[in-house]
Amino acid sequence: MQYFVTGATGFIGKRLVKKLLERKGSVVYFLIRKESHDKVAALRKYWSTGATRAVPVFGDLTSKKLGISADDVKKLKGQIDHFYHLAAVYDLGADEASQIAVNVDGTRNTVELAKLIGTGHFHHVSSIAAAGLYEGVFREDMFDEAENYEHPYFMTKHESEKIVRLECRVPWSVYRPAMVVGDSVTGEMDKIDGPYYFFKLIQRMRQLLPPWLPSIGLEGGRINIVPVDFVVDALDTISHKADIDKKCYHLVDPVGYRVGDVLDIFSRAAHAPKMNLFVNAALLGFIPRSVTKGLMALAPVRRVRNAVMKDLGLPQDMLTFVNYPTRFDCRDTLAALKGSDVVCPNLKDYAWRLWDYWERHLDPDLHIDRSLRGTVGGKVVLITGGSSGIGLAAAHKFAEAGATTIICGRDTAKLEEACQQARDKGYSFVAYPADIADLADCDRFVKQLIADHGGVDFLINNAGRSIRRAIESSYDRFHDYERTMQLNYFGCLRVTMGFLPGMVARKKGHVVNISSIGVLTNAPRFSAYVASKAALDAWTRCASSEFADQGISFTTINMPLVRTPMIAPTGLYNNVPTLAPEEAADMIAQACIFKPVRVATRLGITGQLLHALLPRVAQIAMNTSFRMFPDSGAAKGAKPGDKPVKQQLSHEAVALQQMMRGIHF
Repeated sequence: MQYFVTGATGFIGKRLVKKLLERKGSVVYFLIRKESHDKVAALRKYWSTGATRAVPVFGDLTSKKLGISADDVKKLKGQIDHFYHLAAVYDLGADEASQIAVNVDGTRNTVELAKLIGTGHFHHVSSIAAAGLYEGVFREDMFDEAENYEHPYFMTKHESEKIVRLECRVPWSVYRPAMVVGDSVTGEMDKIDGPYYFFKLIQRMRQLLPPWLPSIGLEGGRINIVPVDFVVDALDTISHKADIDKKCYHLVDPVGYRVGDVLDIFSRAAHAPKMNLFVNAALLGFIPRSVTKGLMALAPVRRVRNAVMKDLGLPQDMLTFVNYPTRFDCRDTLAALKGSDVVCPNLKDYAWRLWDYWERHLDPDLHIDRSLRGTVGGKVVLITGGSSGIGLAAAHKFAEAGATTIICGRDTAKLEEACQQARDKGYSFVAYPADIADLADCDRFVKQLIADHGGVDFLINNAGRSIRRAIESSYDRFHDYERTMQLNYFGCLRVTMGFLPGMVARKKGHVVNISSIGVLTNAPRFSAYVASKAALDAWTRCASSEFADQGISFTTINMPLVRTPMIAPTGLYNNVPTLAPEEAADMIAQACIFKPVRVATRLGITGQLLHALLPRVAQIAMNTSFRMFPDSGAAKGAKPGDKPVKQQLSHEAVALQQMMRGIHF
């Protein structure tokens, strides 16, 4: 047998050629562009064959008679038993002109060549898209009944099949594969398409929610998925049978699923939350088109929609097909495959292989450098309060990753000590003495950094002051509120606003503000500290909205309790479970890499939700904890040098500390 194949380098075509070459004495001629000549050797290696059995024919699908030379046409005349036409654009997002050029004009050129060389049988690989958005069951003997195929992909698939039916002058057969996914045995796939578009959404759900938590899915319309190995095996088997002239075969899954069922199957395969409750997407149909169109005319709505679709890796047209209305009968295909071992496997049995292959090879995040070095290497990073604690631990990470790491603080001795630590480890810091609580000194410091370094790429607002004192002990200490606000809010803003103009000019920059878990839990005894951090959080939310379209991003880290010199005076914290400064530095590094809007622990988010949904319950819980833990000696008025009073905690207080890791008490 001698074969001619277009699209032999494609996902299906490559495997079909391999299958055809397994037939004894077979020779396959395959169309390939001249500029792709260097791919021939790799193809033959994949097919495990030599030059005599896999013969390239150079040409172009968009040219008349495929642009094949007269000599090649002469060699092919009367030699081809089976001609397989697979070359096409399989992409919902491709522009209409390219789809017409390849799918429609390319098919016409192919049909002309098949007639010219006297092909024995012409096999056209179409698609279920040729049916358009037909309402109901589309049979294999139906074609003209197709409807609602205005979309370029549907239209060109329909028109190309029409060319074969009306213009092909040699015996022909048509095959309509369903949505083709990876190999059911290996999971191998060459691109993100079809259900793969939803894999990123499923992955996000798995990252955010525990697998046992029930989730809501979208029921949607019917979707038919088949693995590539089934399509190839079925195509090979049916195309070599007798009495298939002018017949069409649906290479589909006889079972078929709703969109929601498919998403749930892949969620289970990914160990993501199972979709136990489904919302029928058809319910959205009650919204008049005029309303939808009007909403899409609003710039904010369009930007939000586009951002969400881009973030999830979904093409803009994907939602159009969520309510896909067509089911496909395949009785002729089943009859043709009867007696063979070719059967479409159940999606539930191989979905895990598809997921595993996607996550190992196709996940877009795999091709993005998510390392700290890839993010900050060669960039200027400023860490305020970088001479000790969280700031110093973060500075070591950034310097080790190749950033120009600038630290500042009030104590020059501590700055020099920090710089010496860096030198001992083989890298360096750039240290500047600066008092962030002094607004005039902030201005001086910012001007000096702009002059010396041209500004900063990453700003870590870490410098801060914490005061643990009940309000009833602060009636005559209003300066506690003033000094925390001066450093934690005004100083931070002064530095940030000093660098923002340069970031705007460069259209890039990232600001990380170290806030507190106390802002989410409204921790008692920390009213001065929490209020200053809450003000910073609110300002950051406003700034994020203003600069979102200028390449500048902000991250707020609601940091849990960290064992640093700032909490050392509170003896109560000696046995409290806290984060190490290095763990806190990891949170800062991740904030710079991924640039989320907020970084918070689950405990902090739980506290925020409790205050939002059950504020009275939250108040009772926090008041109870307030009464369980005593004030520190300093808060009670103890002077430096006074003998510390030993504080004995109740068993309930100790248990609460262990349960609420990171909460300020």
